[in-house]
Amino acid sequence: MSTSGACGSSAGRRLRIAGVVQGVGFRPFVHRVAREEKLAGSVRNDAGGVVVEAWGESEALARLRRRIESEAPTAAQIRELREEPLGGAGPSGFAILGSASDAERCVSIAADLAPCDACLAELRDTSNRRFGYVFTNCTACGPRYTIAQDVPWDRDNTTMAPFTMCDACRREYQDPADRRFHAQPNACPVCGQRLAWLGAAGEPIETEDAIEAASRALAAGRIVALRGLGGFHLVCDATNSEAVKRLRERKRAPRREAEAAVRLALQARKIVE
Repeated sequence: MSTSGACGSSAGRRLRIAGVVQGVGFRPFVHRVAREEKLAGSVRNDAGGVVVEAWGESEALARLRRRIESEAPTAAQIRELREEPLGGAGPSGFAILGSASDAERCVSIAADLAPCDACLAELRDTSNRRFGYVFTNCTACGPRYTIAQDVPWDRDNTTMAPFTMCDACRREYQDPADRRFHAQPNACPVCGQRLAWLGAAGEPIETEDAIEAASRALAAGRIVALRGLGGFHLVCDATNSEAVKRLRERKRAPRREAEAAVRLALQARKIVE
């Protein structure tokens, strides 16, 4: 996707940025800043981080670097920023390019990010198409590290790869003005993952509300395996001594490991409630 920008600019710079700069909305952020500074060029991920190539007035290029360093997304951590000159004339706009994988593999993927206020508002809005959709996310929140299978951070390198975005989600993904612009795990009830309730042998059990079914099972002292996009959590009612005892026995874990599992269960219980 391109936007209007400088052409035949007087100077060019390549910025190589390393650190936690993938999965945090860094490319959309650079895209927005570059457009505001009327620069031409591109931004892309590679196995080493993020690469920005920009052409424009020298002062605008200097502001781009300063703003990248001072205004980066909250979850980003810039560990290194290297700059080198670029010759020639820039393209006619600024674009987010496909990722490259030819760099040394040293990128860090962000930790999973708690739902942001905007996504929580959609989740609770009965008129929103994502009402009640627990997998709602955007560039500011959602799963990151637990769904990454490779670098660079692209949907094809995550456990979201089997889910093809519907037209509505694709429009959000391609719109620079949308907060889901280039949000790799973007999904909705039409095209994304869904909740299901399964028995101990993995057999589907019909229910209208999988979360309510899990809550009832926990209240009854049962152990629930909560499967997400990144793996499993074992959950029980940490105030039920018999349930905790069974969890310890089944994990065959010493007390310290079992106590860690109980802490996880307490957290899960708060979420279910």
